[in-house]
Amino acid sequence: MIRVVIADDHRVVRDGLCYLLGQESDVTVVGEAGDGQHAVDVVAATRPDVLLLDLYMPGLDGHAVLAALHDAPHRPAVVVLTSAPDDENLVRAMHGGAIAYLLKTAPAEYVIAAVRDAAAGTASLTPELLTRLTHALRRPPPPDPLQPLSPREREVLQLIARGHSNRQIARDLAIGEQTVKTHVRSILTKLDLQDRLQAAIFAIRHQVESYEQPPSQADRTKS
Repeated sequence: MIRVVIADDHRVVRDGLCYLLGQESDVTVVGEAGDGQHAVDVVAATRPDVLLLDLYMPGLDGHAVLAALHDAPHRPAVVVLTSAPDDENLVRAMHGGAIAYLLKTAPAEYVIAAVRDAAAGTASLTPELLTRLTHALRRPPPPDPLQPLSPREREVLQLIARGHSNRQIARDLAIGEQTVKTHVRSILTKLDLQDRLQAAIFAIRHQVESYEQPPSQADRTKS
């Protein structure tokens, strides 16, 4: 049985999805949420296989929900079901961890198929959205998007993209942890980003050059 949570701020949409999914013998709706924070709480309480997620919600929006679930102990497969048709939301949601992206104009059978595919770990997009996503990802980035950053900040950004903590970055670069925190704040400010996750996505999207870790103290001693 595929366990589903529905997160949408419109009650009529939630009721319609509950009815639609309730007709399927292999799907059960185990929770609903009308805002982003409630969605995170319901997911934690019910541990669903799939989260049907709207992007436009009060409080935490859908992107913030994706970020909040990024390191959650139980992370469901997320199917975004939204009225946001633009490429920016599409790319951002897929980078944020969504496994499928559907517009609310999609036929009912597409929604059901997306839920089943997500539960099986299979990504799904309509042919139109897949084409748009491909084109959006192939679009060249602006000239030198990292121009505002110093060489040291670029190194820190690369290590953030690898998932390193401030302590690990301090060790890798042989600098103080407080200095790392200062660099991180500067990176977020200069690139107009909200948090480390957005910084990591930015680094991956703009193909930040790999930072080659310096030799450890032990290696330097040996040499």
